[in-house]
Amino acid sequence: MKTATVLSALAAAAAVNATPTATLPLKARQTELEPITATGNAFYKGKERFFVRGIDYQPGGAAANVDPLADPEVCKPDIEKFKKLGINTIRVYSTDNSKDHDECMNELAKAGIYVVLDANNPLYSINRDDPHTSYNAIYLQSVFATIDAFAKYSNTMAFFSGNEVIHDHANTTLTARYVKATDRDMRRYIKERKYRKILVGYSAADVTENRLQTADYFNCGTDEERSDFFAFNDYSWCSTNFVESGWDQKVKNFTGYGLPIFLSEYGCNHNVRDFGELESLMHPNMTGVYSGGLMYEYSEEPNEYGIVKIEGGDKNNGFDQTGKRTEMQPEFNNLVKAMKDFPAPKGLAGASTENKASKCPENNDHWIVSSVLPEIPEEALVYFKDGAGKGPGLKGKGSQWAGHVASKSPENPNGDAQGSTGGSSNPDSAAPRGSTSMLLVSGFVALVAGAITL
Repeated sequence: MKTATVLSALAAAAAVNATPTATLPLKARQTELEPITATGNAFYKGKERFFVRGIDYQPGGAAANVDPLADPEVCKPDIEKFKKLGINTIRVYSTDNSKDHDECMNELAKAGIYVVLDANNPLYSINRDDPHTSYNAIYLQSVFATIDAFAKYSNTMAFFSGNEVIHDHANTTLTARYVKATDRDMRRYIKERKYRKILVGYSAADVTENRLQTADYFNCGTDEERSDFFAFNDYSWCSTNFVESGWDQKVKNFTGYGLPIFLSEYGCNHNVRDFGELESLMHPNMTGVYSGGLMYEYSEEPNEYGIVKIEGGDKNNGFDQTGKRTEMQPEFNNLVKAMKDFPAPKGLAGASTENKASKCPENNDHWIVSSVLPEIPEEALVYFKDGAGKGPGLKGKGSQWAGHVASKSPENPNGDAQGSTGGSSNPDSAAPRGSTSMLLVSGFVALVAGAITL
């Protein structure tokens, strides 16, 4: 997410001993949509190409960290706005894997809307500062429980294995193989639990120094290691055009890429937005390479990117998001107009049906990543057979320092326990700690005081 504000302190050292239980039988849904699949560099709804034409949705933002899909009083009035906007996809950053989502997911399905979900949350994420220790069985139990919670819905389009974990400092690229290992583990879990094929991919920061390396990295290696798609967050278009924004060069650079690409966030709040991005995203200049994008964002938060104001949503730490919805004009209607004026193209629209792997990027001053992925923690193997069990939700003890179940890796061949406080001896923890007391995790930022813009 573009901006994160104060989050509650994460639990230290304590480990959650989740007891695996068999995955519950799937219940029939009232409304079924055609699941979205991927072939070559494009998405498909049945035999028809599918373009992501949607919006990022997290009422209350990262500070509130509430699940909008677990509360019909929150999701239902927003779904009415989604229908008015004419979108087909939403992204939700934080969901509670201990709660029921039937009503909201069914209402979204009735509206023809698919959902892309982040599998992480602030308590259960890969820690940029110490990725080796935070890749553990307790973390994966939460990730897999999120898959269990949403796999039964036909309008679950995809899961993100991480969001902006790799950023503009070279040391953050040390996290890449742990995020990619999570990406791999999620696909394996979906397969071994005999769910339908649900897409898994990564949402990257738009960082010039490593954007292409990140894309290639998530598309290199064996078929088991390669992602199903690649997405990135792009804020370079500010009521400008295809060339001045630099989008023409990005399309050129990604031409020939072997997976579907879409924008997991796009937007700019430097001036009144007309959402001309949609014209380019649906134009032949881009449709042979990109598969649409998600506008950032639905609700107005302190970062001022929203197009709907939720009355009282900024009170009491943002925990109550049931207030009256007010459309923020002219931008709400501008997006409605753009969706109508620039429909999805018909046919293949330049898509390639060839699914080809990239070459793993070579290391340089901006990319210091091993192509060898860590093995899944031994303690997590039971989840493939027995299921993840009940999810810890958004208020669990957390997995950040559950180092006693650290995974095996070239630097830690025995899976030895890592210290629950202080630095790990693993070379992957070489990223220097800043003078500000903060913890960086899977695209979320926990800051003791104040706010930071990523």
